[in-house]
Amino acid sequence: MSAPTVLITGTSTGIGLETAVGAARAGWRTVATLRDPARAGPLRAAADAAGVADLLEVRRLDVVDQAAVAACVADVVATHGRLDAVVNNAGAGHLGTLEQETVEDVRAVLEVNFFGVLHVTQAALPHLRAARGRLLTVTSVGGVVGQPFNEAYCAAKFAVEGFMESLAPVAATVGVSVTVIEPGAVASEFVANVGLDADAAIAAAGVYGPALRAYLPRAAGAFAAAQSAADAAAVVVATLTDPEPAPRVQTSAAARQFVAVKLADTDGLGVTSLTAGWLR
Repeated sequence: MSAPTVLITGTSTGIGLETAVGAARAGWRTVATLRDPARAGPLRAAADAAGVADLLEVRRLDVVDQAAVAACVADVVATHGRLDAVVNNAGAGHLGTLEQETVEDVRAVLEVNFFGVLHVTQAALPHLRAARGRLLTVTSVGGVVGQPFNEAYCAAKFAVEGFMESLAPVAATVGVSVTVIEPGAVASEFVANVGLDADAAIAAAGVYGPALRAYLPRAAGAFAAAQSAADAAAVVVATLTDPEPAPRVQTSAAARQFVAVKLADTDGLGVTSLTAGWLR
């Protein structure tokens, strides 16, 4: 029997890169996709170093392009004869608050972080159904707990969590397991890719400047003590190979503790009391 095939999005850095290498190391035929193949050097080097280059295939994929997603998934199945699992990992960070943004700014965040996930999921589901496979989606603790100045990002991740939580029992009736994986702060290029100039952002924030000035050091401190991308990816790979994966998985004890504030917070006061303290 041929090796099972997994398609992973957003593999140029961080959790995606480490998950792709880890999946290949676990014996999966791994199709590692990224928006810009020119950035695949670190991924290829890591695969070579792990001795799994023969199991890892790099493909270009922009998850926002629905036609390209459909074509990529179809070609993966045509090439390998099967698609046993998908890891939706591609995403983009964003910092801002609504009064100072346009609706188009918010829509762009949703296009990558929500609709990109839907494009891949919709294209893959018939093949996952045929394989009785599994769908993993890397969300965030920000998909459970809304966080200051992360309105658009958290909205997208909340949407993904709600979508997948609703899809899970339906997909299970046709043999597909659905899991969301919730990292907390992870040491990767994700934050750097937000492209925030802190001083400029505070200066431009107007009446929100004092709150943003208070928030940014707290955020920086969280990422200074962040989980490594390799450790987070190890949880993704373990879930990928788990015979009975849970519908919701956190990648660290800190992430579990954080989301528990919300999941046990029936009146919302626990969350808002916690996050309000970040702005003082």
